[in-house]
Amino acid sequence: MDSQLVLELGHRPALGREDFFISPCNEEAVFLVDKWPQWSSPLLILVGNPGSGKSHLASVWRASSGAAVINSKDLKRNDNPWHLMHPVSACVVEDVPEKMDDQALLHLINVAIEVGGSLLITSIATPSNWSTELPDLASRVRAAPIVTLNEPDDGLLAAIMVKLFADRQLSVSPEVIAYIITRIERTFDSARAIVGSLDREALSQRRPITIPLAREVLQQFNVIR
Repeated sequence: MDSQLVLELGHRPALGREDFFISPCNEEAVFLVDKWPQWSSPLLILVGNPGSGKSHLASVWRASSGAAVINSKDLKRNDNPWHLMHPVSACVVEDVPEKMDDQALLHLINVAIEVGGSLLITSIATPSNWSTELPDLASRVRAAPIVTLNEPDDGLLAAIMVKLFADRQLSVSPEVIAYIITRIERTFDSARAIVGSLDREALSQRRPITIPLAREVLQQFNVIR
């Protein structure tokens, strides 16, 4: 069968509250985010691997709080962070790395505290692994609630795969989902990679996503058993 040229057109994931699946691996994070504005601290830190739901949960919080959002790499030492806390005293800082602009992050945290605002930070690294030379920043971070979104259990992994397929306007049978999740690593990255490959192969070969196609794709990942 002739292959069809596949164009990577991209897709927009659904990031609404109703699209976030709750399970034991993330329920603590959901509980803390949902407690806003009755947070015990002006700062909340979400930690998790890529695809674990940090950005999705941050998007849910933004919808309820009206928070601004900025990627950590765009925090500049000489920038004035006041505009990030105005007119709504809430902000999301995404993807804070282990090595960051200490002064810029500390300044933003201090502004949030001064205006009685709220700051949600996401990172793949636990704050204990952040490389900071500012004692004040280390102190602020230690005082903040830190919650980790862990790797998914089977139920959550299945729900995530259904969502990943749906984000691509694909409907896949429960039998195919069950076949896949018993054969891949229990990680968000693995689920995302498999879904992307199945989408491309189905389009290229002009085939529906079935167990035989899933078997072929899994063989490419060397995870078939």
